Amino acid sequence: MTDVIASEWLKLRSLRSNLHLLACSVAAVLACAGVAFMIGRGFDHQSPDERMAFAGNGDGLGNGIAVAYFVFATLGALAITSEYSTGMIRTSLVAMPRRHVLLLAKIPALAVVTLVAGQVLAFAMHAAAMAVLGDRAGQVLRDGRTLGTPLPEPGVLASVSAAGLSMAALALIGLGVGAAVRSTPGALVVLTVIIVVLPVAARTLPSPLRARAGSFMIENLPLQIAGVGGGLLPPAGAAGLLAAYVIAALTAGATAIASKGGRIKALAAGVAATVLVAAVPAAASASPRSGPSPLDWTACADKEMRCASIEVPVDWSKPSGRKIRLTAGMLPHTGAERRIGAVFAVPGGPGGSGVKDLSTYAGSFSDLRGRFDIVTVEPRNTVDKGVLPYECLISGPWIALPGSPAEYAEQGRRNREAAQRCRAADPEYFDHLDSASVARDMEAIRVALGEERLSFIGSSYGGIPAITYARLFPARVRAVVLDGTASPAMDRAESRLGSERAFARFAAWCAATTACALHGQDVGQVWRALIERADRSPIPVRAEPPVAYSGFDLKEAAAPSIIAPGRKPEHPRWAQLAEAIERAVGGDASGFAGYVRQGTYSLKVPSPVGMNMTHCPDGMGYGSYEEYREQRRKAERLLPNLSGIESWHPLGCVGWPSPVTNPFEPLPAQGLPPFLGVGSRTDFDGAADIVRRVPGSAALLHDGDGHALYNSGVTCVVGHVNRYLTSLRLPPPGTVCRPVE
Repeated sequence: MTDVIASEWLKLRSLRSNLHLLACSVAAVLACAGVAFMIGRGFDHQSPDERMAFAGNGDGLGNGIAVAYFVFATLGALAITSEYSTGMIRTSLVAMPRRHVLLLAKIPALAVVTLVAGQVLAFAMHAAAMAVLGDRAGQVLRDGRTLGTPLPEPGVLASVSAAGLSMAALALIGLGVGAAVRSTPGALVVLTVIIVVLPVAARTLPSPLRARAGSFMIENLPLQIAGVGGGLLPPAGAAGLLAAYVIAALTAGATAIASKGGRIKALAAGVAATVLVAAVPAAASASPRSGPSPLDWTACADKEMRCASIEVPVDWSKPSGRKIRLTAGMLPHTGAERRIGAVFAVPGGPGGSGVKDLSTYAGSFSDLRGRFDIVTVEPRNTVDKGVLPYECLISGPWIALPGSPAEYAEQGRRNREAAQRCRAADPEYFDHLDSASVARDMEAIRVALGEERLSFIGSSYGGIPAITYARLFPARVRAVVLDGTASPAMDRAESRLGSERAFARFAAWCAATTACALHGQDVGQVWRALIERADRSPIPVRAEPPVAYSGFDLKEAAAPSIIAPGRKPEHPRWAQLAEAIERAVGGDASGFAGYVRQGTYSLKVPSPVGMNMTHCPDGMGYGSYEEYREQRRKAERLLPNLSGIESWHPLGCVGWPSPVTNPFEPLPAQGLPPFLGVGSRTDFDGAADIVRRVPGSAALLHDGDGHALYNSGVTCVVGHVNRYLTSLRLPPPGTVCRPVE
């Protein structure tokens, strides 16, 4: 047998066509470079938002892989068809004790040559594509990929190596096809169908059949083998399928050589081998969900979403006690690539419905759904759930800054009275609306889904249940994104420094913009004088006597407009705020009361019971009047224009009728993956403070206005978040997203 193999090696070397074919493989490199050049040119001529929507070039091999495959497959086919065309096949078969051994003897030499050549060619193709893209290759796109993926990226080295390996596999497939067909033209026709016609036909199929069929195309197997996309098959399944194709082709070829009759038997053998061997990876391509879910998913009111009901205990310390039903929502995985798992979108508020939010902001998750199911819940603390009276929950007392222990106690009395009115409808339920209970509900949903681990996007206050979940169930956390979440560990006054910076931008805008009602004045001086005057003698709302605004009332009413000015360049909320200030300077606070009433149905900003019923058991309140006074003194030093707003939420918990059940506790020092914090220039500090406590984490600054940026569809943020969730790659330290002008 050794002599036969050596003889086949000499035959392979003597075929001049092989050198010509390998030289033609340079066309694959040129194809990769040419397409990368066109992508780069097109990318350069797009706006920043349009660039984010670009389709990535991946490892760069896809553009030339068909050329490379055809060259290698032809090389393999010629190794046997050349003998048929010259008549040498009869001489070769006479020397063989068993006819089918001839094909096996050709494999070692062909495999060695094509393995080496395939690796060289694959890395040359990748290098050419990356060189042409240059620095643009690192541009993060909306789907989380980059325009190009260099070798240091996870899975790229494996995918390029797998592509080289697949070229060698195509040479062996060509060898088998050539042996089965017995003519060079016929073999080239069959190979053209395999390499070109079938993939093109698969791309014309409707979704999701297109994704399923595409997963079985040879050109998509290298990425799946590397586990970085390309289709629905797991790495082992993709590798098994590639091996199955080789075995099927060689089986057909060996059968044809061994058979003295026609080629029907060979064709039948090849088809049978393909069906039998491909059954293994086809079975392995099933979704990684572990067994049937007890959740009965049906269409939601939003037909794109699916909804299900899950039963959980009211009191998790009494799991066999009274139960409540929660509505879970899902935007199912829709992608052409293998599902990674589930991302849990945790709604903010507190009091918001994740089901409603996910329906509203479904567009922001469109790319992420290519790899995940997006799951959410209508939490137990959703204000319109119907267990507690909605009108009661959205109302609440007005907050005043206490100047004495007696005033502090009076604020507590008003808070308690408002809370008791709502609590009376269902005291047991009201007393179990903390974020730890919400986190345990999320764990029950994970178990029902059959997921081993969950990834999270916590929007605004939704980050608190997310980090509580991470503290309670660290082994069940795959990734955590905190989007605009205030840190419960951060000093309250320091957490509001972003609002002070926003006020400075408001003042600068007024100085530069004639449309501002305060243009030409020192806005800071006007504002501080107004606050001081209102604290001495509250400014009446003339249309609604006897309502009057203190300085603290003005600050709290102004804060949302200061940090969220509206669309550039008009900044309508800043313009409205400037007009309200001008009117208040004239002795009428109706401008403030008017837009507060539009959003809250109250003439002053209320402290809603529906928020406090979670804030307060989560430990947001002050421990004492003395703690409050100490915080006030610090805030007055740090926040010259807005001191007091840091106390609004904590003062809403004074006198709360139920105890703190979920106080802040540090996250575990080990066992958690790195987190990603996201925030605008107003709320970045809070998210950054949380994630810096988890080793290896990163924070992403959006150098613009806004809140809950992922839901809002800020493309740069969406891209980095998607990249982290799909590949667990964090942005480099200091990464900043610039707003699109």
